[in-house]
Amino acid sequence: MKTEQPQLSEQDIDRIIEMAWEDRTPFDAITAQFELKEQEVIELMRKEMKPSSFRMWRARVQGRATKHRAKSEVDDARFKCTLQKKISLNKISKRK
Repeated sequence: MKTEQPQLSEQDIDRIIEMAWEDRTPFDAITAQFELKEQEVIELMRKEMKPSSFRMWRARVQGRATKHRAKSEVDDARFKCTLQKKISLNKISKRK
């Protein structure tokens, strides 16, 4: 029996796909934000993507430790470029 998925807007679907493609965004983050389990994300990706793109994504994600928080050796580590601009109060600070 399938679980009932929450109603998702086009923007939500785009964001879920983007998060699913990101290497360091675990499925737990998608679940927390959109209440979709890993299997539901897989079903959404299968429905929304071309078959070849879905196969490429599945091959990339399957077994990837960073997509599964329980398997990940790194917890909350994020890459941050030294040139990344800081944003505060909707104003982008300039490098000096």
